[in-house]
This record gives sequence, structure tokens and C-alpha cells, in this order.
Amino acid sequence: MLASAKTNPSSAVEVQLQHASLTYKDASDALFVDLNLTLPAGKWTCLLGKSGCGKTTLLRQLAELNEDSVDWHGKLVTSDNKPLTERIAYMAQQDLLLPWLSVMDNVCLSHHFGSPPSPLDNNKAIKLLQAVGLKEYTSAMPDQLSGGMRQRVALARTLMQDKPLVLMDEPFSALDAVTRHKLQTLSAELLKNRTVLLITHDPQEALRLGHNIYIMSGRPASLIELGVPGTVPPRQFDAQMAVHQQSILEQLEQDYG
Repeated sequence: MLASAKTNPSSAVEVQLQHASLTYKDASDALFVDLNLTLPAGKWTCLLGKSGCGKTTLLRQLAELNEDSVDWHGKLVTSDNKPLTERIAYMAQQDLLLPWLSVMDNVCLSHHFGSPPSPLDNNKAIKLLQAVGLKEYTSAMPDQLSGGMRQRVALARTLMQDKPLVLMDEPFSALDAVTRHKLQTLSAELLKNRTVLLITHDPQEALRLGHNIYIMSGRPASLIELGVPGTVPPRQFDAQMAVHQQSILEQLEQDYG
């Protein structure tokens, strides 16, 4: 499944979220208040926490997807002092492939929006599909693919956007264990040197991929930074990983009472 691929991402960027507060307009209590988070350039930051604590809402706010449903206050500071608008790629738990478009057209979607992709776009898309092991499926339709294959198309589409900041909301959680493990490894390879924020419920996934790991805890939520193994992601499971995983589970259990 793994193929050698040399991508040329936009320059990695450090992102600082400063003094962020968010409340849903139909709610009386804030999800989080005065939240601060640094996403180091070219590294994976993983965020865990119980359902409903605000992880996905935070991710969607960074992607500017919450629209008018929330009251938001906060500041985003980048290491290059440029705004993040149009510099973010978002990969969700659902692959979000358009069923009436081929694999190739889904990968190229953000580049042409209804018009035929350019030869340059076509070449780039083919290289990315080769990297995710789907070069022979360029003309296939989404309903002809397995769940793991569809998520590989979604990963290729994310890379096609060539954005320096990648936001991932549990993109592998619906997959079987073997496919999930393979896609974690593939994503670590192909998203190397990008700044990634990954939302996950899986401590082992966070430990495999994360250079930094946080737990979002409490209401209003705060962030707790956790230690990570000294090895380089993607990590293999070993005794050190098991110790860290147990520590994460014990921390998470405190929010479940």
C-alpha cells in the first residue's frame, strides 16, 4: 500500500491560538474560556477528550466552519504573520466524496470546481493516487471502493490542496484495525513537514502519530499537555508506549467520573 512519494508542501507554519473562548449561541455555558494552544510547525499535535468536550467544535472554528452558530473570541497568530484563510485543509471522519464524481475528479475537486482539471493538476493527482496505492482507480466511482480506499482518496484530496495546516477530525476511526494502522503510517509519511492537528478518541493513535498530545478536559474545557515517548512518529507499540497509554487512559477516566 505504501508508495514512495515526494510532495512539495507549502512552507510549514507554526500556529498559536491565544485566549480563545467559545459559547454556542443557544447555550448558557461556554465550551472553553481563555484557551491557549501552540501547533508547532511541521509537527503533529493530537487532541483527546470525551465526547462533547469541544474538540470538534475547536477544529471547526479553526477551519471557519462554525459560521454564525457560536460566539467566538480569540486570536490566531502564525509564525509568518500571514492569515490562515485559504491555507487550511480539513479531513473529516466521513470521506465526503461526491458520489457522482470519479476518484480523479474528487481528488481534483478543490482545483477546478466543475471545469476540467489542467494537465498539471492531472499529473499531480495521479502521483498522489499512486502514493496512496490507488493509481489504477482513477476512473472508479466512490461506491466501488471500500471504506479504507475511500479514506485514501480523501487523504490524496487533502494533499492535493497543498496547505501548510491540516486539520483532521477522527479520519480513521470508522476503519478496521489493520486498515487504520496502515493509514496512520501512510498519513505520517505523506504529511511529513506539515503542521497537523489531529482529533482522536484513540490514545494509541495519538501516541503513534503525535509529537505533542493534549487532553481537553472539564467544562469550560482546559488543555492538559501530556508526555510522549522519545522516539519519532510513527511509533511502534512497545513497553514505553504501553506505559504512556495507561497514563492517558487514567487521565481520560477522570472526566467520566
